[in-house]
Amino acid sequence: MNRKLLMAFAVAGLAMVAAGGGRALANGANFAGPGPGITGNDTGGIFPYSPAVEGSYKQIAEGYCSRWGRLAKVTSVHRVYGDYVSFVCYDRPGMIH
Repeated sequence: MNRKLLMAFAVAGLAMVAAGGGRALANGANFAGPGPGITGNDTGGIFPYSPAVEGSYKQIAEGYCSRWGRLAKVTSVHRVYGDYVSFVCYDRPGMIH
């Protein structure tokens, strides 16, 4: 009897996943990957290239890394619309985590 009940729950669970799968993918597509702003953590990140931020890459990266009291270094700038600018956050000399 327990085996039949377990199988019924498994089938019901799979049916719920299959029914909501398309909706979950449609909603999750907004969160899959980098967004319009800076995507990263305390070790660095990326932000989308735009001609509007042509001269301020360093300031954007420094502002982001300063959240953790770290310095920033821009590592790559791809000057193609839709591509990304990447940077790393590193410790100040003599600072130990």
